[in-house]
This record gives sequence, structure tokens and C-alpha cells, in this order.
Amino acid sequence: MSYPKIDLRNAVVAITGGAQGIGRATAEAFVARGARVAIGDLDVELAGKTAADLGAFAFPLDVTDRDAYAGFVAAVENQLGPIDVLVSNAGIMPNGGFLELDEKLDRATMEINVFGVLHGMRLVLPGMLERGRGHVVNVASLAGKFPVPGLAVYNASKFAVVGLTAAARLEYAARGVSLTAVLPSAVDTALASGLDMKPIPKVQPADIADAVVASVSSRKAEIAVPGYVGALADAAAITPEPALRLIRRLMRDDRALRSDSPERAAYRARLNG
Repeated sequence: MSYPKIDLRNAVVAITGGAQGIGRATAEAFVARGARVAIGDLDVELAGKTAADLGAFAFPLDVTDRDAYAGFVAAVENQLGPIDVLVSNAGIMPNGGFLELDEKLDRATMEINVFGVLHGMRLVLPGMLERGRGHVVNVASLAGKFPVPGLAVYNASKFAVVGLTAAARLEYAARGVSLTAVLPSAVDTALASGLDMKPIPKVQPADIADAVVASVSSRKAEIAVPGYVGALADAAAITPEPALRLIRRLMRDDRALRSDSPERAAYRARLNG
């Protein structure tokens, strides 16, 4: 499928959860290519500092509130112009046994990780379709294709984002608007702090940023980071369960159930707060 080209020089790029981690690295990468970058974040003070550091623009954003998201989109387009690229990056990753996690945290995970993506798509896609061009990047996870004990609700949220992106991509491909799901393995940010996911590699935020930026040119449906983990997840899906269970035991893939490192405890305390 051929899509209308998006020249990143002066393109308007909006990034949710853009104040730190993957979002900040992605903002930096787009600014370096000449884009006008709008950072949306719940932490307005940190977003402002990041924007000042990078030469971007900061806006308050609660992705769980559709009206607040609509205000963000309106503010960005009033100041910078129509959004050419939306990067839905905001997310949380609570860990622990499924029955042990608070239902409020379950709801927060779905509100941020799934409805935050839905709100962005519903608010930005109509303008893109009217103009006949645009690109949406939904930062999902390898956990959107590969289940991990201790991350059940997070898995559910990312499986949802992968499916949502793939189906919407089919709907709008003929109208010049593309959607890409980026699937990182564990990333060296606060989201995965204190979690030992070996042998799954832990990559840097800049690696994800590079994949997001590259998707504007390639318009690929899915991009795993690093690339080979996507193939491993696909292979796992067709591996007989007895063999897969043995492999999982050898990998000790239940470590997310019992991570009690100080870094992880601090992250969970922030989520519960």
C-alpha cells in the first residue's frame, strides 16, 4: 500500500506521555528532523521543562478524559496547525498476581493504555481522513502478542492496542491514513524499573524513538524492537503448549509475579498513589 508522503520538516507531531522516557526520546528524535513537536503529559511542569530542553511545545493532557484530550488536540492545532503524526505513548505497567492487584489499578491500566489510545484515534483520525494524509503510531508492547505471568491486565491492554491498530489500519488504508503498532520488548524506563525480564532484552528509549520515526517513512503495520523479538513471539504462538511451558520454566518467566526490588516498589507506590 502506498501512502501520501509526510515530510517531517515542519510536520506537526503530537506525542502523549511525552515528558519522559520513550515519549521524551521520541520528541527529541522528531525535533532533530525538523518537526514541530507537541508534548502532552499529565505532569505539566515536567512537560514544560522537557519542551524547553528540546525546542518543543508542552500542553497538559489526561489521556483518560476525552474532553481533556479534545482540548489538547484543539490547542495543538490552534498553535501549530493540523496534526500530521500522532504518537500514542502514554501508558502504565503494574505487575503482580492477577488476583492480588487492586481493581482500581486494573481500571487505570485499561483507561490509560486502551482508552487513551482510542480517544486519540477518534479525535485525530477525522481530520487526517479529511485531508487524505496522516499517520498514527500506537506504542504497544511485545506483551501485546506474548503473555507474561504477573502482567495479565497489562497484557490484556496491549493485546487490545495491537488488535485495534491492525483493524483500524485496514479500514483507512485506502484513504491515505496509516496506523502502525510499535512493539518494544522491555524498555529501560520507569515503566519496567526493577523487573528482570531476561532473556528478553531491555532496550533504550532512543531505540523505540528511532522505530517510531522510521514508521513515518515505512508505514509498516507492526515494528518490533528489537526486530527479532517479533519473530519469537510469532513462533511462540504456534509452539505446542507442553514445549512452550518447558521453555518458559527454563526462562523463569514468572519473575514479574514476585519482583520486590526497591525500584519496582517505588513505581508501584506511585501507581497506587
